[in-house]
Amino acid sequence: MVERSYVATQDRPQQTAAGEWRSVALADAPVEIIDGDRGKNYPKQNEFLSSGYCLFLNAGNVTSDGFNFSSCAFISQDRDQRLRKGTLLRHDVVLTTRGTVGNSAYFNETVPYRHIRINSGMVILRALESELNPRYLYLLTQSLLFLSQVQALRTGSAQPQLPIRDIERIVIPLPPLSVQHTIANILGTLDEKIELNRRMNETLEAMARALFKSWFVDFEPVRAKMEGRWRRGESLSGLHAQYYDLFPDRLLDSELGMIPEGWEVKALDEIVELAYGKALRAVDRKDGPVPVFGSNGQIGWHDKKLVAGPGIIVGRKGNPGVVTWAHGDFFPIDTAFYVVPRVANGVLPFLFFALTSQDLSSVSADSAVPGLNRNLAYMNKQLVPDEHTLAKFNDYVGAVFSRRQRLEEESRTLATLRDKLLPGLVSGKLRLKYNTLSRWNTA
Repeated sequence: MVERSYVATQDRPQQTAAGEWRSVALADAPVEIIDGDRGKNYPKQNEFLSSGYCLFLNAGNVTSDGFNFSSCAFISQDRDQRLRKGTLLRHDVVLTTRGTVGNSAYFNETVPYRHIRINSGMVILRALESELNPRYLYLLTQSLLFLSQVQALRTGSAQPQLPIRDIERIVIPLPPLSVQHTIANILGTLDEKIELNRRMNETLEAMARALFKSWFVDFEPVRAKMEGRWRRGESLSGLHAQYYDLFPDRLLDSELGMIPEGWEVKALDEIVELAYGKALRAVDRKDGPVPVFGSNGQIGWHDKKLVAGPGIIVGRKGNPGVVTWAHGDFFPIDTAFYVVPRVANGVLPFLFFALTSQDLSSVSADSAVPGLNRNLAYMNKQLVPDEHTLAKFNDYVGAVFSRRQRLEEESRTLATLRDKLLPGLVSGKLRLKYNTLSRWNTA
């Protein structure tokens, strides 16, 4: 059987048997614009939970790249049922309308939360699927064609806003539904691979984190030897026989409690220096291969490094104590620290997981803008194993991080391709020409 294929070529907006491309305002498009509850129905601060029935989106959950669930707030089922508007359905698009205006995210099946509700600084764009492909709608919200109108229509300076009456004025291209499906499939395939890579990277980090906990928190290899569950020449789940002699066979008392014999307790300032990043405004960055990190992770790219990688970044201002890994050279700005090891070479993977277990956010300075107090952080205690155990752990985690790096680089390449195709496809300047090749391409 011959499979359908589409080749993208430069041309004017496409004409098909079903009719020409149309340009319509959202008010006249097959889209429902849904606001969230406000006023007396809005949950009070003491009703938000760290976990619960319904995820209540905050501004940080909807970014320029879609959803980010690193920091979430929830409400109970009872509280959710008392709200009238703003519940997400699968294939809805969320658009931010206050503060950082114009970020969007797509609530498809890959999102791990079933019950989600928007807050009052967002709206839901719900496509009438018989006339508008929801993923195509989401792709539109990511395009310069859409975002340039958002920027032109937003009001306010201290607190930018985009009222629904202005959202309705945004004009979108509306090709025949079959063309919408094709565009959504082409770009959706790239997005799905990027999302798959992201989930694989989460799994890889979880594996490394589980090994750190087993070896350096729960002391599972030591306890297995003490209890006779692991003997020389045998393998245990997660513990190859060759690792048997790495670990001591008893625990001794210390200021941190019982720890493996021969391992040391050290103050954090004996292990690392938290060095200051350097100011680099967004307008001063020049696009390049070097990731720029702030207090909550990567925030952009630059053409010059500040620090030779790999390395570790620790949030200083705004998001104190957030620990991020950089695979290569990087540029930490002045809201972040970067880690300079004071111990033997090759320990960065161990230090990454050690710092994430330190609860550094609890040693923030008392000020209007939360900030990590470096001197207090230095007083924290950290268990340090012997150098042979450290080396084995770093060999394993180093391989895991190398795999993560390859996946991230692949995702960046795919995102670049998607971003190059997106403007032409959604505007109709790249025409989709049907052919009978064994698979589609976008030459």
